[in-house]
Amino acid sequence: MITETLAAFVAETSAQSVPEKTKEMLRLSMLDWAACGIAGVDEPVAQACRALAEDEGGAAQAHVFGGGRVPARTAALVNGATSHALDYDDTHFAHIGHPSVAVFPAALAMAEREGADGAVLQHAALLGIEVSIRVGVWLGRDHYQHGFHQTGTAGAFGAAAAAARLLGFDAARVAATFGLVATRASGLKAQFGTMGKPFNAGIAASNGVEAALLVAQGLAGNPAGLEVAQGFGPTHRGMADPSALDGLEEVWLMDTISHKFHACCHGLHATLEALGGMNRPAVSDVQKVEITTHPRWMSVCNQPAPTEGLGAKFSYRMVAAMALWGHDTAALDSYSDALCADRDVVALRDRVSVVEDDALSEMQARVAVTLKEGTVLTAYHDLDAPIALADREKRLRTKAEALVGPEKAQDLWRAINAPEGAAQFGTLI
Repeated sequence: MITETLAAFVAETSAQSVPEKTKEMLRLSMLDWAACGIAGVDEPVAQACRALAEDEGGAAQAHVFGGGRVPARTAALVNGATSHALDYDDTHFAHIGHPSVAVFPAALAMAEREGADGAVLQHAALLGIEVSIRVGVWLGRDHYQHGFHQTGTAGAFGAAAAAARLLGFDAARVAATFGLVATRASGLKAQFGTMGKPFNAGIAASNGVEAALLVAQGLAGNPAGLEVAQGFGPTHRGMADPSALDGLEEVWLMDTISHKFHACCHGLHATLEALGGMNRPAVSDVQKVEITTHPRWMSVCNQPAPTEGLGAKFSYRMVAAMALWGHDTAALDSYSDALCADRDVVALRDRVSVVEDDALSEMQARVAVTLKEGTVLTAYHDLDAPIALADREKRLRTKAEALVGPEKAQDLWRAINAPEGAAQFGTLI
């Protein structure tokens, strides 16, 4: 049973058993998550969630992005939505979701509530992220294709795992937490391109914290709520892939997290990397552009004619036009309503077509730019190509500096690598 296996994993896995490279990936994702959250505080979804938290008040247990302390469950909601507001945070292609924005908010909130130190916080977050990915793989592609957003669904189980670990639960109580969060986990792809998408990350984090705290108070549900006949998996089109548990504790799926270096849906990144490796032609010379991608992205990030900046983050045609015009797709302010209405950009956007090819993996893309004189420029990129940890760190620290400034980025990185406690890290966000 997946619940029993994952519950034992959460309750019993020691930090000493985790490879150093895996811990380093966790630290890099923590920096990336925090920078995205700090940069997202002025987004409307962040302001709405923070206003709700301030209006309700309550025990000052954990910090939120933008300042202030609120109850742990509310902090998880605010920080999850805020850190996903820019859609610039990490993803994992094995389960098609954003692990950090569901798990780190829950882990930080509970660590602050419980007075845990930074090392304990990071280990709990690592276990939670691993659980979220494993549950996502177990649910399978059909779950996602049917319309469920893995960040909100599988992510809730990861958030619950992190919260349960920080409460010191044994395997039985971790299983009880999974069973309870199974009746709370939610999130729909129908929200993509709206503020509802980052809200999905917030409710995942909040649901995980809530389930763990209720189990601590003695609330008992069905501990097998994830996999029983009318449990979460069977009722949410889960395919129950048994390979999801392969290599647990030996192979860390955290190692294959994908970080974003463009401020848009990760499904667009292979295309943008391919265009970035091409000798960019003058736009006046371009007759047409053809992008070839995996079929599943057609329902995720193929908005044909977005009119708002948020929609542009889910549009092959728009980001290709932006890149060819020389707009910086890593810059947050590039994705604006004004650019979506720019006549020159729209004219090029309308010369872009998107086709599907199931021979490509979900991390690959081909681009063909046909010039008016007949030359065809081609490029290909695979996001699965390995990035050395040193190179990844350099790119992520540069990204963090661009998002929050060099001094704040340095403070975050210093706290992550020499953590004196979760409370210290909370004050930095």
